[in-house]
Amino acid sequence: MVNPKLSHRASICYRRIEPSDREILEQIHCDLFPIRYESEFFQNVVNGQDIVSWAAVDRNRPNGRSDELVGFVTARIVLAKESEIGDMLRYDPSKPDQTLVYILTLGVVDGYRNLGIASSLIQKVVKYASSIQTCRAVYLHVISYNDPAIRLYKKMSFQCLRRLQGFYLIGGQQYDSYLFVYYVNGGRSPCSPLELVTIMVSYMRSGLKTVAAKLYKNEDRKVPKWPKCKESHSLISTTQHRRSLTAECNGCECV
Repeated sequence: MVNPKLSHRASICYRRIEPSDREILEQIHCDLFPIRYESEFFQNVVNGQDIVSWAAVDRNRPNGRSDELVGFVTARIVLAKESEIGDMLRYDPSKPDQTLVYILTLGVVDGYRNLGIASSLIQKVVKYASSIQTCRAVYLHVISYNDPAIRLYKKMSFQCLRRLQGFYLIGGQQYDSYLFVYYVNGGRSPCSPLELVTIMVSYMRSGLKTVAAKLYKNEDRKVPKWPKCKESHSLISTTQHRRSLTAECNGCECV
């Protein structure tokens, strides 16, 4: 891997975050994020207490820093029924053990960006979530002005489901957040694209059948005129219903 900002050719490897990483992990979080994390958070990360994590290191990094973090991702498992996306996830309520993986933090230090490290770290999380039989999705929040992150998640097939107004409070100012999700192990939204198309086609067919039936009836009576407004209205209602379904199922669109 080559980056003009580096004086050497990077050799990126991935491993779990360890207790010896705590100091540099805290420093990178401080450098990258406007939000301050409690000491307990880092303690839980390095000790693997309810949090899973992966680190990216450069084995060719000089000056004895070949095992120092250049990127990381942290995540935790949450119960689907207790999550904020429970209403946007189709799952069997009779199985209370169904879970989700929530990405807490993801970062790459300056000089190691645009090398595919963030993508690889996300893939680690997705692979981990997929290995959990009860897991149905990976989800996360992105602050609304973080365009590079938004583009990355879209590129990796995450779906933007919702825009949350005033989700972050930073320096006394509120910022919106986008909610992204990646479904695994058969997980899906209550209204999938295929189901939406099926519903629309069904309503359109129903409307056409109504018109055809009226036309046949009129012809049978030998009345040479088109159906009255009542029959035409069935097509108008179908169109309006289709628009309503689209609005309900699309969620938000990140641009």
